[in-house]
Amino acid sequence: MTEVEARAAGSGAGRRRLHPAWTIAAVTFLALVGAAAFRAVPGVLIDPLHAEFGWSVGTISGAIGLNMALFGLTAPFAAALMERFGVRQVVAAALVVVAAGSGLTVFMTAAWQLVLCWGVLVGLGAGSMALSLVATVTGRWFVSRRGLVSGVLTAGSATGQLIFLPVVAVVSEHWGWRPASLGVAAAALAVVPLVLWLLRDRPSDVGAAPYGGTSADELPRVPGGVARLALRTLGSAARVGPFWLLVGGFMICGATTMGLLQPHFVPAAHDHGMPTTTAAGLLAVVGLFDLVGTVASGWLTDRLDPRLLLLVYYVGRGISLMLLPHVWGSTPTASMLSFIIFYGLDWVATVPPTMALCRQYFGPAASVVFGWVYASHQVGAAIMAFGAGLLRDHLGSYDSAWYLGGALCLVAAGLSVGLRGPARPIPLDTP
Repeated sequence: MTEVEARAAGSGAGRRRLHPAWTIAAVTFLALVGAAAFRAVPGVLIDPLHAEFGWSVGTISGAIGLNMALFGLTAPFAAALMERFGVRQVVAAALVVVAAGSGLTVFMTAAWQLVLCWGVLVGLGAGSMALSLVATVTGRWFVSRRGLVSGVLTAGSATGQLIFLPVVAVVSEHWGWRPASLGVAAAALAVVPLVLWLLRDRPSDVGAAPYGGTSADELPRVPGGVARLALRTLGSAARVGPFWLLVGGFMICGATTMGLLQPHFVPAAHDHGMPTTTAAGLLAVVGLFDLVGTVASGWLTDRLDPRLLLLVYYVGRGISLMLLPHVWGSTPTASMLSFIIFYGLDWVATVPPTMALCRQYFGPAASVVFGWVYASHQVGAAIMAFGAGLLRDHLGSYDSAWYLGGALCLVAAGLSVGLRGPARPIPLDTP
């Protein structure tokens, strides 16, 4: 057999055999879905917890806000954990921590225990995966199809919400919030055996090369200093004006999605007489259209100015939030369904153009810079989750929260327009 024939035969065999990278991607997706199950819990369980313990919406929202803040602030450092202890060990431990945070709530009797379980345990566990896990898996295991795999894995959180939100609502309504919380814990634990069995750190661990590449394309091991890299990059980027424009816009993005609509839509709908299961179903539809909107936004980002896209997204989101107080009812109307569909399409449509702007401004350091920009997204979500709960407690409705969110979106639109395309990436002082 000639060398050319041998290469062709090997290539044909490679096509017939599933590359292990796809197995890794599938297990990673399931892990993200399992961890995202908790995202379905807070919005559905605010009212039951308030009814049983008498805790204010602001107190419960404080635990949700802490969860979101730790989720974002943990992400830039999670890569250091994966380099030090391995992806499989970190992901398995993170899922166990998420399960513990959700499961231990059935024993709580005081508000501080809610903060510990929902805020600290689940926040740290979920933050140890999420964006850092997606970046690590796609960077190590794929050379081609990175964009596709990144998009699918990023959608794991939305898929988790889509799958679990109606289930959590039904279980909570018929059997109480404790079985619902235990079900979420079981969902996270169910993925752990698969992670321990199938997830591996690098292609070389299974005698393979990254998908679409050769062994030379495998990312080198980082002997240490990953956390230092994250901090040095933050310090350098913080001296550049565009970084703060990106941070400000994305902080508002988080505030008006994960901080406002995700935890407070269901209790707000309940205030207007809509059944919890119906409101949860509408929020799940947001997750469905989120998948469509994210893919479409990525396609548009390749063809249009990302600043223009952000302008359109934020203005549209702001107007829709300001109209929301006028479309509430005890049953879904055409106006409410229109809001749900638009908000779903717009939910994380901001991510592709924001990532593109990070690449334009910061070049090779873009992934680390985006990690910090994403952390601001979660901090904004935390502040709004807590603030909207306080507004509900003191004013008796969520209307002011919707108007505030709408006004902030218009500010984000202005910040996006304020960005000016750089002639070349800005060099950062990183180790």
